[in-house]
Amino acid sequence: MNPNDGFRELARQECLRLMATVPVGRIVYTRRALPAVLPVNFGLDDDGTVLLRTSATSELVRAIDGAVVAFETDDVDADRHSGWSVVVTGTATVVTDPAEHECLSRTGPDSWVPAQRELFVRIEPELVTGRELVGGRTLYGVGPTA
Repeated sequence: MNPNDGFRELARQECLRLMATVPVGRIVYTRRALPAVLPVNFGLDDDGTVLLRTSATSELVRAIDGAVVAFETDDVDADRHSGWSVVVTGTATVVTDPAEHECLSRTGPDSWVPAQRELFVRIEPELVTGRELVGGRTLYGVGPTA
């Protein structure tokens, strides 16, 4: 990346540290052969695995179980034209082990829309990328901000 383009690449550990500071991300998956994006709350395991808690009957679960997905988080300060964005790409799988499900029920992310029957989805981080928009530039990246 060109150091003068206003962006800085983020290392994997920095990406995971930043992700842990925000409560909501967006899962990107395929629905009926088209790209779909859905905002969801999430949690992170120690190794950077993204954890989702959702209804066992949700359309999302059927669409992503066993599929490669992307998961994006960000934090942007529009006034300062600065912020960061992180994307985790990996395979999403439903947690089927009863002991692990029980543990995640206590320690995993809470559902913002609780359902009668919930399950957990793991997104194993095969690729973690991120970049930071460096402040002090105009919206179009030309000259300093006022």
